Amino acid sequence: MKLFIAVLAGYLLGSIPPSFLAGKITRNIDIRQYGSGNAGATNVLRVLGVKAGIVVFLADILKGVLAALVGRWMAGETGAVLAGFAAIVGHNWPVFLNFRGGKGIATSFGVLLVLFPLISAILFVVGVIIIAITGYVSLGSITAAILFPILLVIFGYDWKMVLFGVLVGGLALYRHRSNISRLIEGKENKLGERARVQ
Repeated sequence: MKLFIAVLAGYLLGSIPPSFLAGKITRNIDIRQYGSGNAGATNVLRVLGVKAGIVVFLADILKGVLAALVGRWMAGETGAVLAGFAAIVGHNWPVFLNFRGGKGIATSFGVLLVLFPLISAILFVVGVIIIAITGYVSLGSITAAILFPILLVIFGYDWKMVLFGVLVGGLALYRHRSNISRLIEGKENKLGERARVQ
């Protein structure tokens, strides 16, 4: 029962939509109807500006941190892993937004901060370097998603944690499938390219 409640709590935390709230509060818009149509920090940055983007990014990270901590408090490490994953699912398919959310990178990072602090730091540095060099936020996220389970293997985690890494990374790649197509076609937007708000 504790494990079930932890997972439910993680999902509900993940379903809280900072990007949607930012759009409503600042411009009275549905952020999903502008820019890329994604309910995430990168789209908020493009549509609403840097300050709003940073606030949403930090709020999305906090969701993952809180979910993993609540899960750990209620049901140990298993609870932390499952509640954290549930938060990522909640961010991607939030019950409060008719299951149409973001891509889960910031929330995933929050979960990883709790579960794998060193690995999360490595992924952050790698992601930032790739974004700085190429200008593509999506490429940094995709690279981190691929690298995550590989680092779990390198650092000697057991197969259950590696499986968790494969699931988290695989989910991130699935949510970025349209970005991958645009990257291949050379049509992906770079960081700093703003979308218009009507």
